[in-house]
This record gives sequence, C-alpha cells and structure tokens, in this order.
Amino acid sequence: MSDIRPAGPPHPETEHDATGQAVAVGTPEPPPDVKPAKQGKPASLWSDAWYDLRRRPLFIFSSVLILILLVIAVFPQWFSSVDPFNAATCQLAQARNPPGSAHWFGTDNLGCDVYSRTIYGARNSIVVGMSTTIVTAIVGGLLGLIAGYRSGATDTVLSRTTEVFFAIPPILGALLILAVFRTGNVWTVMLALAVLAWPMTFRIMRAAVIMAKNQDYVMAARALGAGPGRIMFRHILPNAVAPVIVVATINLGGFIAAEAALSFLGVGIQSPDISWGLMIADARDRFLEAYSPLLFPALFLSVTVLAFIMLGDAVRDALDPKLR
Repeated sequence: MSDIRPAGPPHPETEHDATGQAVAVGTPEPPPDVKPAKQGKPASLWSDAWYDLRRRPLFIFSSVLILILLVIAVFPQWFSSVDPFNAATCQLAQARNPPGSAHWFGTDNLGCDVYSRTIYGARNSIVVGMSTTIVTAIVGGLLGLIAGYRSGATDTVLSRTTEVFFAIPPILGALLILAVFRTGNVWTVMLALAVLAWPMTFRIMRAAVIMAKNQDYVMAARALGAGPGRIMFRHILPNAVAPVIVVATINLGGFIAAEAALSFLGVGIQSPDISWGLMIADARDRFLEAYSPLLFPALFLSVTVLAFIMLGDAVRDALDPKLR
C-alpha cells in the first residue's frame, strides 16, 4: 500500500543525535539580523531604513538627546525658575561667582545666573538651526528637482548660479548680509545662512534626480501619459529625497555652530536676546577669572552639534544600502 499523507505544510525531516533525541533538519532558522517579511506589503527603502534605525544605539542615543534639547528649547521655564530677561535677577555684587547651590552654573560678569541663560539660550540656537535647514531643503530641493528633470537651458542657468554662491566664503558672505540688515536676530541670521547654504542641497538633489529620471518606473509612467508634475513629485522625488534628508540632518548641527560663530563675532543675535554664541563672546575676556560663564554654554553647544551629527550619520547608514 502506498504511503498517502494528508495535504498541508511540509514537515521538516528529523534525525537523532547521540542521546536519541529527534532533531529537525532541513529548515534552517533565518539570520537574526534579517527583517521578517510582511505578507501583503512590499518592502520599501523607508521601511527598511526605519527597521535598521531602531536597531542602532547611535540613533537611539542621539534621538533621546535631541528630544531633551527640544523640550528645553520649547519649555525652558520647566528647567529654570529664574527669568534671565528680568534685569532685577542680575546683581553686580554677585558677579563671576563660582557654581554653587544658589547658582548651579555660577554667575556671569553682570551677576546674572548662567544656568538660566544657558537654558533659555537653547531656543534661539535651535530655532536658527532648524529654520535654516528647512529653508535650504525646500529651496535647494525644489530647484535641484527642476534642474535635474528639465535639463537643457534651465539646468545650465541654475547650475551656473550655484557656482556663484559657492565662490563666496560662507562666514564672509554672512557678515556682508548681516551688515546690510544692521540688526541681528533669529530671522536675519537664518536668512544669511540659508542664502549661502541652499546650493549644496541643490547639487545633491540634482544629481539624485538625474539618476532617478532614467529608471524604468519613470519611463513607464511617462509612457502611460503622466505629466511632468506627476512624474517629478510622485515618482522621482520620493526616490531622490533620501540624500537630501541625510545632508540636511548633518547640516543642522553645522548651522547651530555657524549661528554661534556669527554671534561670537558680534554680528549674529544681539542683546537682550540670548544665544550660546553670545554668552561665549561676553565671557571670553574674563575667562581666567570665571570659567563657568564660558564653559557651560560651550558644552551645551558642543553636545547639541554632536547630537545632530550623530543622528545624520545614523540616517545616512540606514538609507544607503551600500553601507549596510
């Protein structure tokens, strides 16, 4: 009589080890670092990248650190009960006091609490960095998308325009722009940095679009009658925006450092506003007498810039399949 087995999923073959126990063979376990497939939902670059990011300690650490800094910037009153904008809280008799129970970070040259000024200074520094990043990503990304897709005269004019901006030294150009406004605040500093930074995003987006527009899915969409707008924003942009996101994340920390440099030179954010660069500039002349007014703003600035750079590195590794 033939051996007839009921229909169903195949059972793994078994062997017996030295102790007589049955061991299944022929069905190897998947590697632990392979993402389990989801039925009915095809894998994509973004889903794979998110799965990879959640497994990276560098991404988790930098994200938690950035989240804390963002909460400090949005709700500084939660972390300090002293209002640094109130002149009554500054007492010259307590100028340049070392850190203690009354003033955790000490006092500055005017007797103001360094801790409260450091906490409130996070807002302007982070707002400048994030707003500059958003503006450069939108302006440079859109122009790069148009230049890469249209080619021809449009690409030539926009590419030659970016070369003019690349010829201007960033710090010198920002100094000239801020000298025209004559008033330094969050929005003028953001504008000065964005005017000089968008060409980098433009070039990255343009190169990604040139590579993407010759792919089969774009040619298929064009053959089916899709218009230029639909092709650019529905098919090319989602597949070309990954390098821009990586560069924007890394540049965000650079913009925060650039704002601090401009404020340190006296052309960035001006008093009575507060920023870490302005605090460092005010404390540099008396650093040997009191180290805390310069040390703690510089420490917060360094940690913030480092956190965004680490986040950008983690995002780059996750979005680039060649680096996995």
